[in-house]
Amino acid sequence: MLDGKQIVLGVSGGIAAYKAAEIVRLLVKAEASVRVIMTKNAQEFITPLTLQTLSGNPVSTDTFDLTQESEIGHIRLADTADLVLLAPATANLLAKLAGGLADDLLTTVLLATTAPVVIAPAMNVHMYAHPLVQANLQKLAGIGHHLVEPGAGELACGYEGQGRLAEPAEIVEAARAALTTKDLTDERIIVTAGPNCEPIDPVRYITNRSTGKMGYAMARVAQQRGAQVSLVSGPTALTPPRGVDFYSVRTACEMQQAVLAAYPQATMVVSAAAIADYRPATVASHKIKKGAGGFVIELDRNPDILAGLGQQKGGRLLVGFATETQELVPNAERKLKSKNLDLIVANDVTQEGAGFASDTNIVTLLDRTGRVEPLSQMSKEAVAHAVYDRLLLLKR
Repeated sequence: MLDGKQIVLGVSGGIAAYKAAEIVRLLVKAEASVRVIMTKNAQEFITPLTLQTLSGNPVSTDTFDLTQESEIGHIRLADTADLVLLAPATANLLAKLAGGLADDLLTTVLLATTAPVVIAPAMNVHMYAHPLVQANLQKLAGIGHHLVEPGAGELACGYEGQGRLAEPAEIVEAARAALTTKDLTDERIIVTAGPNCEPIDPVRYITNRSTGKMGYAMARVAQQRGAQVSLVSGPTALTPPRGVDFYSVRTACEMQQAVLAAYPQATMVVSAAAIADYRPATVASHKIKKGAGGFVIELDRNPDILAGLGQQKGGRLLVGFATETQELVPNAERKLKSKNLDLIVANDVTQEGAGFASDTNIVTLLDRTGRVEPLSQMSKEAVAHAVYDRLLLLKR
C-alpha cells in the first residue's frame, strides 16, 4: 500500500511530462507523500507550480539552489525516499542513469538512493527501439530497477508504435507492486470476477449487479505479491491488471470451462465472481416480441463451479465469497462447509460502503478452523491483502 510512503517523482523533459500531474494526483489520493524533482527540460513542458500545488510540497529543480538545499537537501531526498519513480523517463535520462552520471539534481538523487526505482520510459518509437536504448533498459533492469513498458499507439511526434508513456494508473500500480512484499511467488492463483450474462434471446440476458471490482482487486494484489495469476472475468468495464493471464467469458458454463482448464496448475482459487445460479432453459434464436400478456422464463440450474472444485481440491486452497442481505455469518458458515472451502469472505451488501459498485468493502472472514473475523470498512485492495494474509497463515 502507498499510505504514508515517501515517493520521490522524477520528471524529465518529454512531452509526456504533462501526465506527471495525474500521477501526482493519484499518489496523493493513495495517501502517499510526494516530493517532485524536475529536470531543466521538464520545466519547458509543465511548470513546477502545477506539481507543487498537486503534491502539497515544494518542487526541487536545482542541486545548487541554497533555499532548496536548506529545506530538503538532495541527500535527504535520497535517504528518506521509500521509492523513486521516474515518469516520464527520456532516452537521455536512461543513458545517464545507466552510465552512472550525476550531473543534475535528479541523477544525483538516483545514484544516492537505496530505495526501489520504478522507471516509466516515454519517447519516439524509433528512439525506444534503438539498440542502445534497449541495452540501457536491460542494464537498469539487471541491477533491480523496475520497468513499466510504454504503451503503443499514436505518439505526439506523429508516429505510431511503442513509446507513449504508460497510463498514470498503471504507473501507480507499478509503484505499489515495487513496495509490496513478494510472499506469493510460489503460488499459481485463479481469480474469478464480475457477473455472468445468461442469454434469453440475441438482445436480452439475465445478469446481476456485480462490477468485478473485488475480483480485480484480488487479482491485482496477488500479482503485486508475486503470484502467477489467471483472471477469469465476466463482462465488466474494468481494465485487467498488467501481468495477469486474462480470460474473458460471459456465461457461467464458459467460466467453468476456463477455470477447469487452469485448475491443474493452480495452488489457490479465489472465487470472487457473482456466478449465475440459473440460466434460461432455452435461448430464442430471434428477438422475442412483446405480447399482450405476461412472459414466463423457465430456468435451469447452472453448475456450481466452486462446489465442484471443492470435491477435487487436493492440496489447493479455495476461497469463496458470500454476498448476503441477512443472516450473514450463518449463511457464510453453511457455504464454507458445503463447498469444502478453506476461507470465505462474507459481506452484507445492504451496508453502506459494501455494495457492488463501491471502492470499499466491509467483510467478515471465516475459515476452516472456525475463526470468524469481522473487518472494518476498507478499500477492496486492503481486503484482498487481508485475504491473502489469512491464506498464508492457513498454509503453515
